Amino acid sequence: MGGRFNISLVAPDSLTAEKQIDAVVAEIDRIEQLISDWIPASQVSEVNRNAGVKPVKVDREVFALTQRALRLSAETGGAFDISFAAMEKIWKFDGSMTTMPTPEAVKKAVSKVGYRNIELDSAASTIFLKLEGMKIGFGALGEGYAADKSRDMMLASGIPAGIINATGDMATWGKQPDGSDWVVGITNPLDNGDIFAAVPLQQSAVVTSGSYEKFVEFNGKRYSHIINPATGYPATGLSSVTVFGPSAEQANGFSTSMMVLGKKAALRFIKKYPAYSYVLITDRGRIFASKSTGIKMRRLKKQQAQ
Repeated sequence: MGGRFNISLVAPDSLTAEKQIDAVVAEIDRIEQLISDWIPASQVSEVNRNAGVKPVKVDREVFALTQRALRLSAETGGAFDISFAAMEKIWKFDGSMTTMPTPEAVKKAVSKVGYRNIELDSAASTIFLKLEGMKIGFGALGEGYAADKSRDMMLASGIPAGIINATGDMATWGKQPDGSDWVVGITNPLDNGDIFAAVPLQQSAVVTSGSYEKFVEFNGKRYSHIINPATGYPATGLSSVTVFGPSAEQANGFSTSMMVLGKKAALRFIKKYPAYSYVLITDRGRIFASKSTGIKMRRLKKQQAQ
């Protein structure tokens, strides 16, 4: 975690809004103290320090989040992997990279990555990383979880509507003050900044994963900043994946996994989850979208205004 959260609430008065926003901030901080791997005192950091040494007892909340992440890892065949945190940072997406990493460097970089080497004991509520040097990290998945928890807390507090935006992972509920739906714009990844479609949200989370802001190109081929945990190589073939559904945590895991899986496997995967809809855009601008989004399948172009 560590990302920026924007909180918008529809409340009867400013005092109520400020009080509830403070409650959301406190909840986000509580979750961050539990699961952020960059906080030395967090339970996840304790798990990582004891990789290859011993199991670590964690709160049931952390255990359940890890359990769900491992389930997603298995369902995607490793396209999503919470042990990806151990991968060495050999890919640079800041403009400084001029040559491809060698196959040997890539293989070494993922040597400590592998969700199958994570052992959970439900009775003891422990997590054990079998290999020394392994790490787990929740990153944006944790941000989606925090957005979900904050939304649920606001609903329980009687706040009728709002948006929790966790660095792009959005959990929404209710309607705008004028009675209209919340609306999210979908960016044309071939022409960053151009919104080619607007989708109304009804009690929905929405998350977009994309390669159009961070990538490198070698020999005319684009390599995304989203890395395949199983191979150590960047995902190719898709420019962006947007997922809508009841949970920002799940939508985040799905969108990231789909970027790695590629078009055909991604479409097969998401159709297993009828509560979730999608907008998938290939590197060549072809759109594939759920009927519920109202977006027609077509090909996007640069400098296209619609």
